[in-house]
This record gives sequence, C-alpha cells and structure tokens, in this order.
Amino acid sequence: MNSDIKAKFDSYPSPARQQLERVRDLILAQAAEHELGEVAETLKWGEASFQVKGGTPIRVDWKPEDPDAIKLFFHCQTRMIETLKERYRGEFRFEGKRAVVIPVSADIRQLPLAHCIEVALKYHSLKHLPLLGVC
Repeated sequence: MNSDIKAKFDSYPSPARQQLERVRDLILAQAAEHELGEVAETLKWGEASFQVKGGTPIRVDWKPEDPDAIKLFFHCQTRMIETLKERYRGEFRFEGKRAVVIPVSADIRQLPLAHCIEVALKYHSLKHLPLLGVC
C-alpha cells in the first residue's frame, strides 16, 4: 500500500479504516481478475485514489460528518453514478453525481460493489455502451 494512503487510512476510526481497506482489496482483486494492469494508488484531494490505464479514477474516503459510512467517488463528468443509480438503486445510497455511500458496517461481499468497481476500471472501453453495458 502506498505510504500516503496507509497514513490516511490509519488516521480514521478502526471501523472506517477496515472498510476502506476491504474496498481497496476489492479494487486490486478486480484489476487482477480482469487483467487490467497495475493499479496506481495516490492521494488526490486528500483522498485515496485508484486507477488503471483505461479506467476512471475511484477515490475512497471517510468523513467525520458522516461517521457511519465511507464513500466511493467517481468523476462527475462520467456516467458512473447515473448508470449505477439506474442499475443498483435499491442496493446503494448515492450522493449527488459523485458518490456511492457504503455503510461501515456493511458486508461488501453481499453488495454488487465488485461489479461497480469493474465498470469503473474498464470505463473507457465501456463509455460508448448504453448504461455502460451493465443492464
């Protein structure tokens, strides 16, 4: 793990840190499973950011004003949130055009989060498809 990301995650309360680490592991697993290449891990705007070539960045963070949730942020000019709202309206809570909200207590293995991450990691090859090919 990038030392800046590790330090950022370590600054959070344990439940949030653990959930963020599980999401990071899921991002790395999806990139490996789909042979998408190395995942670049950096801090952008003070948030952990993950990206592969051909994908759109996935930023993750926890905020003290919403202590029971972590958020996955996507670039607002992509169709990610619009598409995920259409496909997974009942499974997730969304924040505007930017974020998927995940409770820190949620079992992410029981959510369709892996598919959402896969779509983000493959975004540029899917962006021409209706609903990014997810429906």
